[in-house]
Amino acid sequence: MKLAFTSFPLEKNLEAKKELEKKYGTHKPEDADIIVALGGDGFVLKSLHEYLKLSKPIFGMNFGSVGFLMNSHSTENLEERIEKAQLLKLKPLIMKTINPTGQEVRALAINEVSIRREKYQAAKLKIEIDGVTRMEELVCDGVMASTAVGSTGYNYSASGPIIPLEGNVIALTAVSSYKPRHWRGGLLFNKAKIKITNINPSKRPIVAHADHIEAKDVISIEIEMADKMEIPLLLDNDHTLEDRVYSEMFGQNKTWI
Repeated sequence: MKLAFTSFPLEKNLEAKKELEKKYGTHKPEDADIIVALGGDGFVLKSLHEYLKLSKPIFGMNFGSVGFLMNSHSTENLEERIEKAQLLKLKPLIMKTINPTGQEVRALAINEVSIRREKYQAAKLKIEIDGVTRMEELVCDGVMASTAVGSTGYNYSASGPIIPLEGNVIALTAVSSYKPRHWRGGLLFNKAKIKITNINPSKRPIVAHADHIEAKDVISIEIEMADKMEIPLLLDNDHTLEDRVYSEMFGQNKTWI
């Protein structure tokens, strides 16, 4: 098994990377069978984006705080752990934004596409699903569309639903909805095409994020699932995604280390 190691640039991470490379050898990511990422959820998310075109499974080792997408750090039996690991095939969202000058930003989101107000005034948004206006005016701090794997993060913190990986749905969740009062959102079919329009962009500017990729001063955002794309991620067999999801759902929060 050919392994490539990548690490968040902290001393303890880099030291662990050297130890693992000494024990298991190391290869360039393009030549490896598996990429091992040492960091937290944010770093493994960045690695999934960075090595997307290689289509290589990523096995994360947790050096962060929560580590929902991570596995425990150990130098022992790494190859055996990888062979027994649960392979997840993540389906990202595609975001396309347009600003007042017509400039487009296109990006993929493994966790969520989030839209939020850019200034002190609440955003005023129109929501269309599959070309049909479903909400003429949503006044809120923001709104997000989340994948199943992203539903336990920002989406869940905003009182959105946790989605099983096999759910084949997208969570559309409002953040601090003022009008309609307390509107939280809903679940959409995975083939849904979402369009969110800023009703008053000059007075109430908004910013959109596809994971860590930002687009400012947007007037419209289109979101849909990249149905034909799959991003491979490995999780330890004794801490499956189902176990992690149920722990979050029933308040049995754990740090996966």
